[in-house]
Amino acid sequence: MKLVRPFVFFLIIIVFVLTLLYSGYLPLLKVPKKLNIGQTAQLSPYPVKVDNFQDAQQLTARAATVIDNKTGITLYEKNPTLKHLPASTTKLMTAIVALERCLPQTVITVGYVQPEGTKMGLAAGDKVTVETLLYGLLIPSGNDAAYVLAYSCSDSYEDFLAAMNRKAKELGMTDSHFANPAGFDDKFQYSTARDLTKLSRAAVANPLIAKIVKTRSVVVSDVNGTKAYYLENVNKLLGVVPGLEGVKTGQTEGSLENLVTYTNRSGKGVITVVLGSQDRFGESQSLIEWAYKNHSWVNP
Repeated sequence: MKLVRPFVFFLIIIVFVLTLLYSGYLPLLKVPKKLNIGQTAQLSPYPVKVDNFQDAQQLTARAATVIDNKTGITLYEKNPTLKHLPASTTKLMTAIVALERCLPQTVITVGYVQPEGTKMGLAAGDKVTVETLLYGLLIPSGNDAAYVLAYSCSDSYEDFLAAMNRKAKELGMTDSHFANPAGFDDKFQYSTARDLTKLSRAAVANPLIAKIVKTRSVVVSDVNGTKAYYLENVNKLLGVVPGLEGVKTGQTEGSLENLVTYTNRSGKGVITVVLGSQDRFGESQSLIEWAYKNHSWVNP
């Protein structure tokens, strides 16, 4: 009898405390209430295979991935963890890190100009904003813009590269490493189709980057308005594939043809990655159409 009474008293105290917690009288310890029916509608729809589902066509790409952008659900994979030269898809990471270290309106005086590969047309002494450099980085895939950002939006070039690799780890890009900001072939420069979907999701989540990568062509100028840069997007699918909003091309002798795309149709976003393709535009378009034709989006 002596044991029963303390137990009952202790049980009453527990019930009393839990009642206070749930009712909110102890706000610092308040537990979250369950979602009501109305709240479930706020969750993102997720893709499921349609009844007449068909497999994606065979690709020449060495690796490829298709995911739903909102949920991250994988719709298609081919060698998703194969380490591959990322080429200029690297510039998505360069843009993200630059914006973490520099404001878009920051004015930069161009010093070193990378002479190799594609360029936006910078010259030593040009005064341009970070935003202008991002347009030159992501639309014509300017290597000159990549290096100016790396040298200017960091304490040193090496510090910027270290930041790129820290960001890769933060995004869960476990099979990626960056040795330069432009995407030049290097044995220490590699990524995977799966990792590049993670990078792309982060890129299109940034409003300024998302705006730039879907721009087909634009004319920007230096801060004095005395020099113009005429920029044409390398991505041939812009304006061709309905709903396509970027993201980034890449091509070197070692990588062959790479392409990351983001397509949004009625709020349903799909990201595709093809690496080492012989027809990056055709195969990416095929994967995009396959994804929407063979999946429907349902509410949780």
